[in-house]
Amino acid sequence: MTYCLALKLDDGLVCLADTRTNAGVDNISRFRKMFTWHIPGDRVIVMMTAGNLAITQAVISLLQENIDNPKEGIETITEATSMFRVAEIVGDAMQFVQSRYAKGFAATGESGSSSIVVAGQREGGTPRLFQVYTAGNFIEATDDTPYFQIGEFKYGKPILDRVITTDTPIDVAVTASLLSMDSTLRSNLSVGMPLDLAVIRTDTLDFEQHRRIEEQDEAFAELSEAWSRELRAAFDTMVQITA
Repeated sequence: MTYCLALKLDDGLVCLADTRTNAGVDNISRFRKMFTWHIPGDRVIVMMTAGNLAITQAVISLLQENIDNPKEGIETITEATSMFRVAEIVGDAMQFVQSRYAKGFAATGESGSSSIVVAGQREGGTPRLFQVYTAGNFIEATDDTPYFQIGEFKYGKPILDRVITTDTPIDVAVTASLLSMDSTLRSNLSVGMPLDLAVIRTDTLDFEQHRRIEEQDEAFAELSEAWSRELRAAFDTMVQITA
């Protein structure tokens, strides 16, 4: 399983993904779930994946193959005229890969269910955030729903619901995202470190942060412990109120 989240704010975009994939308690591996493309001054794109690993790897590889080996008549994500068109290209790639393996999935009873979050900004456009589904169709984040989660999202959702709005400052959003991930890490063994974080501030067309957070990261450990202390203190206060 996995957990990825992406926030679309007035200030920009925040994306965070774990790296754990498991096929049982004795078969746990690390695979990157976040993929980025950056053309300075032109565009910055982040994708995060969840679901059938073979499918999502094939989709990302197909997108990159088309960039590395251009073919006449095939538009790439680094050429698309808008982020909406980027989402369409990702959806088309998802459809192609799914159709290629559909018979095999049907024969074995396996699931090809997959999803990809697409975030970014192109020159002349605004930051946009999409979620692409198994069928290749997609939805876009709005002011009413300014974030998407894929994978094992239920444990990390409450803090986002309580804190995140479109006018949330980007540094606050990064903290909320890390705490959302921390809650998920504590409650679900199928989600694990290290984490990949990408922060894109509006109109910079660049990464303000683009880094990996390892298990021994002192700042993340301190944040996690401080959050636990504050939750315990808040719980004690609630007990006094209800006593």
